[in-house]
Amino acid sequence: MNILASALIACLLLLAGCASKSQPTASAPPPLDVIVVPVQQKDVPIYGDWVATLDGYVNANIQPQVSGYLIKQDYQEGSYVRKDDVLFEIDPRPFQAALDQAKGQLAQARGQLAQAQAQLALSKINVQRNTPLAKAHAIAQSQLDTDVQAQAQNEALVKTSQASIQAGEAAVEVAELNLGFTKVRSLINGIAGIATTQIGNLVGPSTLLTTVSDVNPIKVYFPISEQEYLRVAGNFTSKVPLQLTLANGSVYPHPGKIAFSNRQVDPQTGTIRMAALFANPGNLLRPGQFGRVRAMTALRKGALLVPQRAVNELQGHYQVAVVGADNRVSIRTVQVGERVGEMWIVESGVSPGDRVISEGVAKVRDGMTVNPKRA
Repeated sequence: MNILASALIACLLLLAGCASKSQPTASAPPPLDVIVVPVQQKDVPIYGDWVATLDGYVNANIQPQVSGYLIKQDYQEGSYVRKDDVLFEIDPRPFQAALDQAKGQLAQARGQLAQAQAQLALSKINVQRNTPLAKAHAIAQSQLDTDVQAQAQNEALVKTSQASIQAGEAAVEVAELNLGFTKVRSLINGIAGIATTQIGNLVGPSTLLTTVSDVNPIKVYFPISEQEYLRVAGNFTSKVPLQLTLANGSVYPHPGKIAFSNRQVDPQTGTIRMAALFANPGNLLRPGQFGRVRAMTALRKGALLVPQRAVNELQGHYQVAVVGADNRVSIRTVQVGERVGEMWIVESGVSPGDRVISEGVAKVRDGMTVNPKRA
């Protein structure tokens, strides 16, 4: 019995050995295909991009200088007006009456002056005639004293009349100015806005009738952070050209320039307001529009660049996968700087010419062998 069992076991072992020889052995999987790009080194311009609001170069609030009823609007809303063009008219009749009254009072003062001058001339004649007579005791000295006193009174009356004439002339000038102010004129050349009051309304010096804006050039405001301001202050001058992108995505064809920066940093936002000027020959740009201002703020010489898609962020740290000469992957922690288009400046962690994985980086592990292919 034992002999039979031993023979059976031997046969089974022989069959198992033959079966194992007939099955092929499992081969290792091929290396993973990845796309690599070399680390580039070149001089890179750094650009800033900021949200901007547009405003008129000069915005003049049109307000009347006298009170009265508005009787006429002489301009078309939204049109271009020139300095001293009449925009509104106020009822001039009360002011014309005041001017006529001032002229009448001036004429009266001039008549009083002529009368005083005549009396003064007569008193001078009396004094000249009676002076030798009083010395010769032909007349009483008291009569000469009366004549001298009358001359002094007439001289004072002439001066009073002259002062009245000056006051009358000033009153006429004021009345003429007020009559002229009934025609409300534009203070500047520019685009006139919508009228804020209607014909027939009672208006006064505190009433805003409309606003006229000089929009060529137009002023563009944009805020930049305090840190950015300190970094670019030396290079951010009026010679740096600015690019304006409008709300529809189109780039404005005329470049701008820095005009000035605000005197202080806003303590609430931590930004400082910059102002730029853009030529606006066709008056396309208007106050209140929004856009984006772009400008070169620095030039990084010999910067190392890798594609943004090659950089993996993990818990605040940035990593790239570098393929060595033996096609093995090395995961490196890098320090990144500014983004330039689709590229990222790397401050440290890679060297020029290193091959970094741009596609398939999520599938690789440190030390893995891969099959690199150029993009």
